[in-house]
Amino acid sequence: MSDINTNWQQPAFNIVRCGHIELVVTDLARSRAFYVDTLGFVVTEESADVIYLRAYEERQHHSLKLRQGSKAMIGHIGYKVWSEAHLDALAAHFVALGCQTQWVNGVEAGQGRALRVRDPLGFNTEFYYDMRNVEWMMQQFHLYRGPHILRIDHFNLHVPDVAAGYEYYRQLGFRCSEYAVADPPEVGLWAAWMYRKPGVHDVALTNGYGPRLHHVAFWLPESAAISRCCDILAAAGYKDSIERGPGRHGLSNAFFLYVRDPDGHRIEFYTNDYYTGDPDFEPVRWVLSDPKRATFWGSYAPRSWFEESSVVTDGENGTMPLTAPKFAPKPVAVN
Repeated sequence: MSDINTNWQQPAFNIVRCGHIELVVTDLARSRAFYVDTLGFVVTEESADVIYLRAYEERQHHSLKLRQGSKAMIGHIGYKVWSEAHLDALAAHFVALGCQTQWVNGVEAGQGRALRVRDPLGFNTEFYYDMRNVEWMMQQFHLYRGPHILRIDHFNLHVPDVAAGYEYYRQLGFRCSEYAVADPPEVGLWAAWMYRKPGVHDVALTNGYGPRLHHVAFWLPESAAISRCCDILAAAGYKDSIERGPGRHGLSNAFFLYVRDPDGHRIEFYTNDYYTGDPDFEPVRWVLSDPKRATFWGSYAPRSWFEESSVVTDGENGTMPLTAPKFAPKPVAVN
């Protein structure tokens, strides 16, 4: 018997990929210095309380929105869909689930009609089709700065019940590339990597207090860019922002670096995973205790990487309440 349900069926809508994220930050000027001046994100549009950013390969208005607020938290995560009609099909799906939904249009710069949902996992999730195309920077090599960030790649979410989260995303048409199960005597799903585009994931679900965002990941062009990112951060006075890495994940096979922004939001820089687009692709199974799962080279992550994540706004002035995970956190070996 399989640990997971691999009955993949395409629903009445097509989610194309992860699209953008809104981070609430407490000092917009400080965040601009980090994301734009140091890391090289491209400013598409900005005002006194919000900055819309994109990476060099991205043709659409933004993949990262920074919004000024009194508390650091996650505003929403966004997924691009195949067509306007698919938004209506998604709305019907979420109404049937009993979720709180809202239509917005023109609220987010550069974006047309969008469906906003408080999903069953407690995350504010936005689905959109229409986003304005802007200048494509991919071959503007003379303007590249920082480690040459190319595009958004995935979200990693802390959820208290990974099996329930897995089923929710499976019904949205997501497939699974890799997953981890708990060690005996516990039996169950500890984490899952799920995708729509033909890479390892658009979203990962990890056992933990939730809802929280563990990280958002951006794709770099090569493994050498990971080292260059470390050099840039250290030279610019951000050496303490480097939390974990560089290294190679066992799970996903990708090179990685984890960085904390001035508010503590975790950013992963990520490259060199693999193709998952074949219809008969079989998920890779890991056991939680396998030391190669998290870091193929065997090095440990710091305690903060396991325990700290960004909370989610409740849409007003507070944050979503946290639920304890189904499986108790394991003791952490610290560097």
